[in-house]
Amino acid sequence: MLIIIGVILIVVGVILHFGPKIPFLGKLPGDISIKRDGFQFYFPLMTSIVLSILLSLIIYIIQKLKG
Repeated sequence: MLIIIGVILIVVGVILHFGPKIPFLGKLPGDISIKRDGFQFYFPLMTSIVLSILLSLIIYIIQKLKG
């Protein structure tokens, strides 16, 4: 269990480190961005959905390979 948690933390760290360099991450159609004087709101709705689908697919494939 500790190994799995460690791998997850490493993956999250790599994503956070290289995330701004990925061109489409956070700039998909459907992401909510509101900019006004003295106020900025950003909610990556579509990016969250895409990442959720990808992670679900990866977990499903790993489960199938395990047996």
